[in-house]
Amino acid sequence: MIRADVGIIGGTGLGEILLAQGGEPVKLNTPYGLPSDLPVLAEWEGVKVAFLARHGAGHRVHPSAVPFRANIWAMKKLGVKSILASGAVGSLREEVEPGHLLLCDQAIDKTYRRSGTFFDCEGLVAHVELANPFCTELRKILYESASSVETTVHEKGTYVCMEGPQFSTQAESHMHRAWGGDVIGMTAMPEAKLAREAEICYSMVALGTDYDCWRLHEEVGEGESVLESVLANLKRATDNAVTLIKAALPRVASEHENCACHSALKLALWTDVSKLSAELKEHYALLIDKYVSR
Repeated sequence: MIRADVGIIGGTGLGEILLAQGGEPVKLNTPYGLPSDLPVLAEWEGVKVAFLARHGAGHRVHPSAVPFRANIWAMKKLGVKSILASGAVGSLREEVEPGHLLLCDQAIDKTYRRSGTFFDCEGLVAHVELANPFCTELRKILYESASSVETTVHEKGTYVCMEGPQFSTQAESHMHRAWGGDVIGMTAMPEAKLAREAEICYSMVALGTDYDCWRLHEEVGEGESVLESVLANLKRATDNAVTLIKAALPRVASEHENCACHSALKLALWTDVSKLSAELKEHYALLIDKYVSR
């Protein structure tokens, strides 16, 4: 199978642009079913990458139904060591303006309908550290590439991940601000958790579209609806996210080989792996094989 060094998971807006770059779609299955869409293998900026549209072609998969485990497993199966992801968000802070990009460093997970771990089979217990849910090394590379874009890139911020598909009430939006949230979206979790369990570096580029509902929408131009304004902000943020990711790709592919993300399971496997059943060893081989004595 053709392999890739970097995975790019595109959310709202970015997924369609990435798939338009061309490449070779790869048919593969996982123990958790099919991924959102066929991963597309291509060479971008001299780097072997695997593109994946989180919501499928044509944005047909809603956030709660995204097969997160299948998506991350597919990336691992393709040899991906780092994932650069994107997602549309509402801003919870005045300074994070619509059209800005934010590189998440923390998260608050409010989801409840999704399978958030690979290790839910009886017989194998794993507890990965998640104090820093997004890879610090990837975020540093992305931020150091920020001069390539024509908008503000915020170095860090807390992503509140809600279940959806409805947006927040005003009371909830104010609560999320009081919690310390900077942006709110529906897709960073459990994606980041699963990437850590798969020992893949993961970074989320949040694409600001509006101020959620804690702040009333600004007046829009004559003949323009609020939704049209939001979509315009998304397009601007998406175009800049593509530029940012392209600028960072060569460094992402060649640096941080010794990142702690790549050994996240070393101390996380609490079960004596030497005593695992043959069935469990086979099921989890992709993730734990290097920790199992033969």
